[in-house]
Amino acid sequence: MKALVNLMKFKNLLLSCLLLSISICALAAPSVEFQTSQGNFTIELYPEKAPKTVANFLQYVKDGFYENTIFHRVISHFMIQGGGFERDLSEKSTRAAIANEAGNGLLNQTGTVAMARTADPDSATAQFFVNLTDNQFLDYVSPDPDQIGYCVFGKVTSGIEVIQKIGLTQTNTVGRYSDVPVKPVIIKSVKLLAEVVKDAPKDASKETAK
Repeated sequence: MKALVNLMKFKNLLLSCLLLSISICALAAPSVEFQTSQGNFTIELYPEKAPKTVANFLQYVKDGFYENTIFHRVISHFMIQGGGFERDLSEKSTRAAIANEAGNGLLNQTGTVAMARTADPDSATAQFFVNLTDNQFLDYVSPDPDQIGYCVFGKVTSGIEVIQKIGLTQTNTVGRYSDVPVKPVIIKSVKLLAEVVKDAPKDASKETAK
């Protein structure tokens, strides 16, 4: 009898560990890998903080929208911006703009990724930028259009040296565009590495009970 009780406790312990492990996986943030002409880097996304922004970004990734686009605006000690222009500086057509989720508590700190936009707070589409330093003046202050800031939705988790290298790229003015890299910095591809697992604990318990 004692052996049977111990066996049941062991099985319950294994089940608890399994469910805990799956729960952690279910909360894992999605990541994407950028392959560029200057090297590769990976960013982790925060759908719990900026759900609409992350969903929008991931749709562009899945559609292959960013392939062969460039980092068209590079300002040393500030940020690198890309995701909307091809090598000849022709701007790509995008989907409709999204709502600004800058008031999510995330700050424009070194290595974070945020949506680029015009003076209209809700004008972000596909373009994004990576902060090369802490840019507090880009952070959310209030809902006022002049103080709403720029929505951070991810952070570079590997390859920050590639970001820094791009940030040192020599630039010039091309037509009406300034801070354009003299030698194009090409985004060859953007690949989804992991997605959030939905309802994993519930499904796992059903599987275990069989």
